[in-house]
Amino acid sequence: MLGGGSFTLFHVRGIRIAVDWSWLLILFFLIFTWSGAYGDALDESSTAPAPFALAVASAVGFFGSILLHELGHAFAARRHGIGTLSIQLWIFGGVAQLDRDSDSPRSEFEVAAAGPAVTLGLIAVFYLAGSAIAGFGEFADVFRLAIEFKSDAGAAGVVSLFSWLAMINTLLLAFNLLPAFPMDGGRIARALIWWRTGNRTKATRIAATMGRGFGYLFIAAGLALVASGDLFSGVWLGLIGFMVNGAARGAAMQTALTSRIEDVRVADVMDREPVTIPGDISVERALDEYFLRYRWPWFPVVDAAHRFLGLLLRDRADEVPEVSRASSHVAELVDDDRSLFVRDDTPLDALLSNQNLRKFGALMAVDADGRLSGVITVEQVGRALRDA
Repeated sequence: MLGGGSFTLFHVRGIRIAVDWSWLLILFFLIFTWSGAYGDALDESSTAPAPFALAVASAVGFFGSILLHELGHAFAARRHGIGTLSIQLWIFGGVAQLDRDSDSPRSEFEVAAAGPAVTLGLIAVFYLAGSAIAGFGEFADVFRLAIEFKSDAGAAGVVSLFSWLAMINTLLLAFNLLPAFPMDGGRIARALIWWRTGNRTKATRIAATMGRGFGYLFIAAGLALVASGDLFSGVWLGLIGFMVNGAARGAAMQTALTSRIEDVRVADVMDREPVTIPGDISVERALDEYFLRYRWPWFPVVDAAHRFLGLLLRDRADEVPEVSRASSHVAELVDDDRSLFVRDDTPLDALLSNQNLRKFGALMAVDADGRLSGVITVEQVGRALRDA
């Protein structure tokens, strides 16, 4: 979906924040466009310092709003044990890349709704901030003009800034809540259908169909705008339509495939007798009796009750000084990341987009009490798909 590569800006609580090169195009375009709008609002030239500074602040506020929106998704996903690999800003906004899909209607709904909830909060912040400066009545008039894409030469620059940011976030909120999968509204619709029917595959198929319908609607509206002379808006809306339609079509195709394995659970195809390392043995024994013997890069670690404690990586064990290996226990070194294991009653199709399955080649399967019941590998998932 993202084109031309990306580069990292910074990290937020371990989440990589990156921008696609296409993001620079829209950044410069927004600054250029908003310089003229603020110039009209302040009755100054668009190249004057004040309009340019306000345009830059608007662009920063706009993309900052999108970033906060995506972080809302990421932090909501983290509460449900779903990791976020990265957040990328690009020409059409932003996207949070999660390491797996939600495993319940509730988690799907909460993750999907978290972004719009953040945007709604930003609208309130910008509106209250502008009202605190200009007064509620006057700011309401400025905000109304912003919604109507007009300017007010009598409005102060900072007030205009807050009104534009409130207006843009209002439009983003309304657009995102359209039930067009894979947009937020479409994911919320999928969660609700999933909850009502109890069938994730059916919910995805219905939501994808709605997404394709909205995609065609966006394309038609874009063509109508182009025909009326609004070339930029028409092309922009048409491209969004193609993007939504393509993503929904991909989801529909995947659903057609996964519908054949919707009754298959992890427990049906997993290896039920994986080699495990007891958590109370020394690192020295783990290296000698497991890593040197089997030549595997990692092993699941369990306690005396066979509860899964985490993974022990060979590199982590090798980092322990030789003089300390006999006195160091395996349980002290495990990686207990929740994304490394799944319940053994999880539908197999829920693993198709699991990034950790692709990264490690396998996931640990546990029962309802947290005991290790097996290991599911990417080869086993692929075999199940081929059989289907």
